[in-house]
Amino acid sequence: MISARRIAAEAIGTMFLLAAVVGSGIMAERLAGGNVAIALLANTFATGAMLIALILTFGPISGAHFNPVVTLADAAQGGLAWREVPGYLAAQIAGAFAGVAMAHLMFGEPIFSFSHHARAGGSQVFSEFIATFGLLCVIWGCARLRSSAVPFAVGAYITGAYWFTASTSFANPAVTLARSASDTFAGIRPTDVPGFIAAQLIGAAAATILFRWLVPSIPKDAAAVVLPHTSK
Repeated sequence: MISARRIAAEAIGTMFLLAAVVGSGIMAERLAGGNVAIALLANTFATGAMLIALILTFGPISGAHFNPVVTLADAAQGGLAWREVPGYLAAQIAGAFAGVAMAHLMFGEPIFSFSHHARAGGSQVFSEFIATFGLLCVIWGCARLRSSAVPFAVGAYITGAYWFTASTSFANPAVTLARSASDTFAGIRPTDVPGFIAAQLIGAAAATILFRWLVPSIPKDAAAVVLPHTSK
């Protein structure tokens, strides 16, 4: 039976991740005086730093996935039992929406509001494929070869991917769904969500298949994709 501690860790971690993404986006836009580059830079650093902190905090409990594609990849490689996957996914999605609501309440925005931020077109969808493929490559490579570096590698990758991808690297279906309920700097139109999620799933699967060939053996301490977790 899946541990309530793992579910709580995934929900709380994803909640704070979304609070960081959306809240820093609102703060950055308000303070940047119309300079979108400065706003994005602030949003980037806040997200990358929060990821490192959250993975270090919750990793030993749940593996610190905070991302449905990471959970699915973990299960596909035997790091997480398939019976635990629905609980992880539900916690991540619920936590993501809770994080959006928390950020909105802190900044005096409506709790939820459909985003009007267009992120459409083939280049955006391809960007999400690349962003997620790269994220899973970083996770798999570090988890199999240098697991202690995972929190810092993931935070650094997302910080960089904000800038080299046209989509600003969502790379996470739960994040994508929740950001569609935020009509702020970090939002995405609901109509653009399906394309992003499809690209994320394909990117994660491609990276997982690649690393099954590149590094076919998985060390025991890297059986959990992000961080080894022992909580029952």
